[in-house]
Amino acid sequence: MALLNDKDRQVVRDHLEKSLFSPVTLLYFTQEMACQFCAETEELLHEVASLSNKIKFNVYSFVTDQDVAKEYGIDKVLATVVMSDVDYGVRFFGIPSGHEFVSLIEAIVDVSQGTSDLAEETREALKEVMEPVHMQVYITPTCPYCPRAVRLAHSLAVASDWIRADMVEAVEFPQLSNKYQVYGVPKTIINEETSVVGAVPEPALVAGVLQAVGIMTPEEVEELMEDLGAQAKTLGSREWTQDKA
Repeated sequence: MALLNDKDRQVVRDHLEKSLFSPVTLLYFTQEMACQFCAETEELLHEVASLSNKIKFNVYSFVTDQDVAKEYGIDKVLATVVMSDVDYGVRFFGIPSGHEFVSLIEAIVDVSQGTSDLAEETREALKEVMEPVHMQVYITPTCPYCPRAVRLAHSLAVASDWIRADMVEAVEFPQLSNKYQVYGVPKTIINEETSVVGAVPEPALVAGVLQAVGIMTPEEVEELMEDLGAQAKTLGSREWTQDKA
């Protein structure tokens, strides 16, 4: 059964037709047991791939294709890698449904074009990053602010060879949500320790990255946040608990 209605399917088809430059491959890692949304996500990705001849869709078993999963850093399911002939480090863990469907389409376009709409100041700052950065953006599909945070993190990954950015659906991975104390979404965890709450402006997230690799001090980040305005710290933050979701 189709998950997209005819109108949405046509809108996405038209957008992909005018926006995709290079071919894109979706690598999907799934399993048959103990995965509530695996089948639904596979169907959704298959539908998206069918809307453009520039999208290739490959399905792997997390159980029997462990060598492939290891190659792409996939340590849990369900997982989707969005890549072209270059792996920019764009990942989705959990079903990209609801508001996050937009994030999926935007990621496909950005990866295809090999670029993103980042400020020149951001691109210059990212040149200072010379060690691995792992960003995890915790979201829920009903959060209207979360796609902004996911898109920005993925944009940084496309722009820097050192950055990998994951969307992580908080409800599907409760152990990780508890580990990182995800009480509101979006919440971005950078290199396990630095956290940014809310759909913050571009300079604030970049500052979080620079803090995580020791280029900026926490005090410098705090000063920047104050300059951006007090609301920058919590813009778009939405309270969430596992019981409410």
